[in-house]
Amino acid sequence: MGKKKFYETAKPQETAVLVAVPGYRQTDEQTKEYLDELAFLTETAGAETIKRFVQKLEKPDRATFVGSGKLEEIKAFVKEHNVDMVIFDDDLSPSQVRNIENELQVKIVDRSLLILDIFALRAKTAQAHAQVEMAQYQYLLPRLTNLWTHLSKQKGGIGMKGPGETEIETDRRIVRDKISLLRERLKKFEKQNFEQRKARTGMVRVALVGYTNVGKSTIMNLLSKSDVFAENKLFATVDATVRKVVLDNIPFLLSDTVGFIRKLPTKLIEAFKSTLDEIREADLLVHVVDVSHPSFEEHIEVVNDTLKDIKAADKPVLLVFNKVDLYLQKREQEMQEEGHEVLPALDDLKATYMAKIHAPALFISATNKLNIDDLREELQRRVAEIHYQRYPNNV
Repeated sequence: MGKKKFYETAKPQETAVLVAVPGYRQTDEQTKEYLDELAFLTETAGAETIKRFVQKLEKPDRATFVGSGKLEEIKAFVKEHNVDMVIFDDDLSPSQVRNIENELQVKIVDRSLLILDIFALRAKTAQAHAQVEMAQYQYLLPRLTNLWTHLSKQKGGIGMKGPGETEIETDRRIVRDKISLLRERLKKFEKQNFEQRKARTGMVRVALVGYTNVGKSTIMNLLSKSDVFAENKLFATVDATVRKVVLDNIPFLLSDTVGFIRKLPTKLIEAFKSTLDEIREADLLVHVVDVSHPSFEEHIEVVNDTLKDIKAADKPVLLVFNKVDLYLQKREQEMQEEGHEVLPALDDLKATYMAKIHAPALFISATNKLNIDDLREELQRRVAEIHYQRYPNNV
């Protein structure tokens, strides 16, 4: 009897090279941080980054985004290492995608498509699926002509989830019809959400907001004693999760919302309108910040700008700096290294931000449950203030 043959059924991990075209004002340190984030996005989407290419230009090339010399360099590397895709840290025009693809003969993914792909992976509810699908179709619409024609036999992979895999050859009319159907479906979801929110009228509503991967879901689990999915990946939470929390006999609703990120695709913000209503209609925003991240101040700005975009910038905010354990580890390491600029002490950082926002700034570690009682006390004080303004007879 012959030996049984075993066949490998698992798909090999896709490989990618990353491309950034920073302006001359952008520092090398910033470029590295942005590419680190793009690499994290790539990893979250399921691919492995094997090389990074950077070309400083006053403005990207209109035809191929990078210059001809850099494109040749990328082409040589892609061919030599049999790379599956090239990922750009900016959005590309349909003509740029076609031109680069014709030259490199591999899949070209821009930042928006990569983020859409991760949202497609993370969406769990019917509403989230419909929201992501609509954003994908809106992305595809201007790019239907010759989109990845040389890859028509390839199935799956980054950028090929959802409608991208089956609808490449369809015409614009069908895609527009799909968008109309999804828009109608989302209106029904919005109506259901509105009715649910109306039923919760009267209770104080608090929304956790922040850059992606700052620990909002971990904080949600601590405060609500629930089991919300939390992972060290970007966009671990796509659907808004609402839980009832009681602090010192005062009930309120706490929602965990989708994280924000640099250059978040506009179409995605539009598609997630009903989910973002949890932020728009909240009485208090808890802005969670990863204080251990070297660009945490820029992340604060990104979140504040996004809140402005969704008309939620006028809300009362409680600023919570998370991951202080990692921050302190970094500071201790820097103090041990001679000649290295040392991070400020937590007390100095706290004083700086309290002066900036004229309110308490909390420093916690959700993972290590450090200063969580301080968070509960401040949250209870803020919620009680709103509750008793609303119900003065309950004092």
